Amino acid sequence: MAKLLQAPPKFLPPEWHIANKTQYASAESQRSRSERLVAESQRLVDEIEKTTQKTQSDVNKKIEQRLDEIKFWKQELDDKLEQVFNETEVLLTFKTRLEKALESCKEPLFIAQECLLNRQRRVGIDLVHDEVERELIKEVEVLQGIMALLERTLEQTNEQIRLNRSAKYNLEMDLKDKFTALTIDNYCSNLTNNTPDIRYARNVLKVEGNSVSPEDWVDFSNVNVEKADKQRNNSLMLRALIDRILSQTASDMRKQCETVNIAFKNRVKETKDAKNKLEIHLAKVMDEITSQEKNIAALKKAIIDKEGPAKVAHTRLETRTHRPNVELCRDMVQYRLISEVQEITNNIQRLKDTLAQAEVELKGLSRRQLSLEEEIQVKENTLYIDEVLCMQMRESISINNF
Repeated sequence: MAKLLQAPPKFLPPEWHIANKTQYASAESQRSRSERLVAESQRLVDEIEKTTQKTQSDVNKKIEQRLDEIKFWKQELDDKLEQVFNETEVLLTFKTRLEKALESCKEPLFIAQECLLNRQRRVGIDLVHDEVERELIKEVEVLQGIMALLERTLEQTNEQIRLNRSAKYNLEMDLKDKFTALTIDNYCSNLTNNTPDIRYARNVLKVEGNSVSPEDWVDFSNVNVEKADKQRNNSLMLRALIDRILSQTASDMRKQCETVNIAFKNRVKETKDAKNKLEIHLAKVMDEITSQEKNIAALKKAIIDKEGPAKVAHTRLETRTHRPNVELCRDMVQYRLISEVQEITNNIQRLKDTLAQAEVELKGLSRRQLSLEEEIQVKENTLYIDEVLCMQMRESISINNF
């Protein structure tokens, strides 16, 4: 208890002075360090402020450059999209032209085939493989060839339209991404230190796995633009080809149609000439039949007319056989009567032979009349088929340039 109440130790004056000096020195040292830290801190703050401002300014410039790049490629894509869209619309009109041209071939083809079928109904010698038939067959072949060519071209056009639309889709998707990127970078460009909704975000420093390099970014849009250019150029060449095909096919159809029509006109004229000649010959044959009939009638009359003299001569000869005894003389009368009978008999036979020949000729003329009449009917049938059925049907053929 006595130890606890013991007075604290006392220091000597020198110790007191030393202690005070130590405090002074410590305070001065601490203050000096603090002053240096304050000065260093201020310098660091100023340096970091300048660095931050410079970095932020550089970032802003980079964002502006990026915006310019995006705007440039967006404009390129916009231009190509408009070109591809317009080209596709024009190509669609060419597709319509092809479809109309293809449809317009059906009627001429049907008419040509109908003409061939109708001409199979010609009869007799008129069922001939003539110039008309050859040209009709050629017309069918030309039309079928043109339709096959137009169908192939239409398929090619549909494929090109699909490729154009594919290029257009790629451009639209790229433009959509460019618009989104432009919106985002515009937002970033407008951010300042005083913007209300700025905030810290986690994991912003990591590199996204699906990110691409600037070169890849440029290449992606450049490939889309090049593909669009390629398809547009292909479409332009296809349109030029379609123009040539439509012009050439219309010319070929028109030329062949005119050739067939000329062949029909020539054949109709030739058939009419043949029919007229047959009618002339028929008239002559009928006149000759009339003449031959009159000749036969005259021959028959002549034969009948010779019956009287023949009977007279026979009666005289038979009567003179009744002369008595020596009066039954072979006198000049007897010989002349015998000669007369023989002469009349020969003449009658000659008339009968001539009559037989005349009747044969009349039969031949009658057969020729029937043959000519049948041939004229054949020609009339041919004219009806060629001039009425075929040529009138062909008048409806209309070949237009599409």
